[in-house]
Parts: sequence; structure tokens; C-alpha cells
Amino acid sequence: MIRRTTYRAVLGVLMAAVFALPSVSTSAAPKAELWERWTAHDAASTATIDHSAWDRFLKANLVRRGDGINRLAYGRVTVADRKALARYLEALSMVPISHYKRDEQLAYWINLYNALTVKVILDHYPVKSIRDIDISPGWFSFGPWDKKLFKIEDESLSLNDIEHRILRPIWRDARVHYAVNCASIGCPNVALTAYNAETMGGSLTEAARAYINHPRGVSIEGGRLDVSKIYEWFVEDFGGDEKGVLDHLRHYANSELAKRLAKFAAIDGYRYDWALNDAVPTL
Repeated sequence: MIRRTTYRAVLGVLMAAVFALPSVSTSAAPKAELWERWTAHDAASTATIDHSAWDRFLKANLVRRGDGINRLAYGRVTVADRKALARYLEALSMVPISHYKRDEQLAYWINLYNALTVKVILDHYPVKSIRDIDISPGWFSFGPWDKKLFKIEDESLSLNDIEHRILRPIWRDARVHYAVNCASIGCPNVALTAYNAETMGGSLTEAARAYINHPRGVSIEGGRLDVSKIYEWFVEDFGGDEKGVLDHLRHYANSELAKRLAKFAAIDGYRYDWALNDAVPTL
């Protein structure tokens, strides 16, 4: 009899191959399905949430290089910083988030998602890719995204719950994709600082521009247009078709890139690098 761990390892390899196929459509990514319970909010609330601990963690461990990719030095995170991250997450678990205004909630969920992702990597480091962390329940699941990692207001949540059942369907803002980070080179950057309600709009726009104007987001070489698989997996969030994606890209592209994009009526290919965004790779 094949052991469950061996079976899932083989399944993970097969799923990785499927993700790599050019023909993979949006079915490769979860749909946005609203978890109605998290729509509760208080528009009149003036309460704020302190994300300074996450800010300090990022400033201590995030490495910015000349290639435009922000990497995290997982192998150099100190015991003290690990404990500080754990305390920050514990503090977030006690926040009655349903009683906050929308902007505070948005910053909360994005910072929570990113901090939880970093903790998952640290808990299993060293790894080559987040996809190698096979802790999601079920035979046909892989990676960490479906594992219940966090409890808030008596509800257990996974990373997929936060992204696809809360962030995407409640805010319906494609820029959210540039804020949540999956610890991969191909993903939009981990922000250098924590997100906060007061500057949220500007921060999301800045993140969109940074990704789209980087080769990870858009690459034009030899008359060919290749873009991140994010725009294929989540095409419904970017206008619903290739025209919508191209319109979105042109909107956030710098003037030079926008002129080059204007020559294209279709996308030639999609790509994504799942390698860990590690500043000090050890494997």
C-alpha cells in the first residue's frame, strides 16, 4: 500500500506539472467566493490597529536588491524576531475586526496574510518553494494554502480563506493581488513596510505599478508579449478577458511601457517563478 505521504508527494509533482502547462486556465486558481460573515464592518469606527511590529520585522529582514525583487532573509531571522512575529499574530487574533471600518479591515487582512505566509515559511525552512510545504488537508490539495492557520472571532481561517473568500470578493479591487505575497520570486513584492489604512490607496497603486513595470509582470522581447500567470489565473479580476488585462496593464504602465503595450491586441504567453523569495538561498 502506498503511504499517504508518498501519494501526496507524487500528487504534488503532478500538480506542479499541471501549473506549468501554458494551457492552464483560471481553473488553476480558486474562485472568489464571498464568506458573507466577514462583510460586517463599522463605517463610523475611529479605532485603529497597530501594525508596527510587522513593520519592524520587515525592516529588519527584508532585503532590497538592484533587480527590483524584494527578498526575505529567512535564514537570518533571529529568535527574537520570530517571537515578535508570533506576538504580532497573537495580537491580531484578538482584534474584533468586524467592528472596524473598511480601510482598517483591508490593511488588517493584507498584513495578516503576509505575516502568516512568512511564518509558514519560517516554520518549514529551508525549502525551495512554498509549494513544497504540503500541509493542506485532502488528497487533492498541496502547499499550505488550505490549512487552517489562524483563528479570529471564533472562526478558523486559511490563507485561501483570507484571499479568495474575504479580500477579493469584498473589496473587488484587482490591486489586492499586488499586496498579498506568496513568498515566490514571481509574486509581487513583499512591501517594505506594513500596510495601513491612511495610505492604503496610494500603496496599492504603487505596488501595481512596481509589478507591472518589472519583467515579472510584463515582458516584451522579440515582438512577443509575456505576462505573469497572475493575469491568467485571476483574469476575472482584471476585466474578464485578455482585452481587460491589457487595459489594466496599460493603466499602470509607465509611459514607455504603455507605448509598447499599445502595439499588442493579444498576449502571447504567461509565466511564473515559484522559487522561494529567499535572500540567502540554502538549497
